[in-house]
Amino acid sequence: MTTIDKVYINGEFVTPHGTQRFDLISPVTNQKTGEAVLGDEVDTQNAIAAAKDAYKTFSKTTKEERISYLEKLRAIVSRREKDLTNVMVEEYGGTFQFCSMVSQNMVSDFSAMIDVLKNFDFEQTVGNSKVYLQPVGVVGIIIPWNMSNGFIVTKLSTAIAAGCTVVVKPSEMSTQQTQIIAECFHEAGLPKGVINFVNGLGDVVGAELTGNTNVSKIAFTGSTAVGKIIAKGAVDSMKRVTLELGGKSPNVILDDANLQEAIPTAIFAAYLNSGQACAAATRLLVPESKLEEVNAIAKAVIQNIKVGNPKDVDTVVGPMVNKKQYERVQDYIRIGQQEGATLLVGGEGKPEGLEDGNYVKATIFTNVKNDMRIAQEEIFGPVLSIIPYKDEEDAIAIANDTSYGLAAYVSSASKERAYHVASQIDAGRICINGISHDSKAPFGGFKQSGIGREYGIFGLEEYLEPKAILE
Repeated sequence: MTTIDKVYINGEFVTPHGTQRFDLISPVTNQKTGEAVLGDEVDTQNAIAAAKDAYKTFSKTTKEERISYLEKLRAIVSRREKDLTNVMVEEYGGTFQFCSMVSQNMVSDFSAMIDVLKNFDFEQTVGNSKVYLQPVGVVGIIIPWNMSNGFIVTKLSTAIAAGCTVVVKPSEMSTQQTQIIAECFHEAGLPKGVINFVNGLGDVVGAELTGNTNVSKIAFTGSTAVGKIIAKGAVDSMKRVTLELGGKSPNVILDDANLQEAIPTAIFAAYLNSGQACAAATRLLVPESKLEEVNAIAKAVIQNIKVGNPKDVDTVVGPMVNKKQYERVQDYIRIGQQEGATLLVGGEGKPEGLEDGNYVKATIFTNVKNDMRIAQEEIFGPVLSIIPYKDEEDAIAIANDTSYGLAAYVSSASKERAYHVASQIDAGRICINGISHDSKAPFGGFKQSGIGREYGIFGLEEYLEPKAILE
């Protein structure tokens, strides 16, 4: 049995003031694997105080000093890549395929921020004035359970580059992942109080971070509903916010695309992180005239999509994180059938032989209308909706007919045509002919998918306050 009974405050792993215990449950077996002791308001206040004190000197560090810390972190995270991958697979059931990719991207995120920082000027001349870009202050970082350490590295590398100090509230379901990443930051030897980790509940630790006047900014990744609560709480003290929220991403397959290549890729994009990803391409828009061909290809592809043990390198869909999420996905599968969508493959219940875990059948609905709930609401599971469209103009209209705007995907034999369509889709990041990642390109959402951007210079500027000095 694993026991996580420490939080990381002011450069030390300390016993929390909080006493509430949280059961760690394996999503593969639904058996208890350990316990975590959760921090409370007092622990959060102590962490904020440590960050505030550290800010006095860390905010004045040079670019060279911050680059040195980022280089140390990159080396340590790279060395512990295997540990970081395995703990993701073990704790929330992320597939080895996905988790190993996340661990590699974490190293790339450090490299990208180092490059950005090397070329970034914190003192600029604008018009006849001097503009100084200074760190915003103490940042509260609130992270979900899916891809926990990936989100932490993205935000913390940016905060360090800016000269901010940080208190991180990971999900209570990610305490084992948090332990390892905290060890990495501790080993890097950052000044005490620069980085603090407090495991705890959102309505306890998260609420204290949001309401505490010594916190200048909240950086949050999670659901749109929780993001709105944070934004409302942050406005009382005029905190800056970066909110990376939900998505219902369209994947537009144009009529000249090679369907034998595009459809398998589209299914993989829909089942990213077992469908438990805000950027998962869960709306597949295909030409009406090619719907039957798409259905046939999709049905064939699913035969080779392995749902099973997330440790296996060929597993594409692992278990849902817990029973609650499993039941949520089952509800949506029932809703899809009640709404009149055609169930192409999958459906309710667990795959044969996987009854002990929170496994969902890889599910595809076709003949889906875009106003159906399964096409409009974020399901967060391996459920794909195939939506036919009449022409290119109709495809763009359907793609944009959503309250979300986080990510999108476009496939075409013509890159020029794909770019033309992509330019008309309201989404923060759009991939052409596949799934790609760029640690310097901005990531964030239009509409209900969030406020602000992460990664690269766009992300760095979110952690800085411009100060103009005029003569």
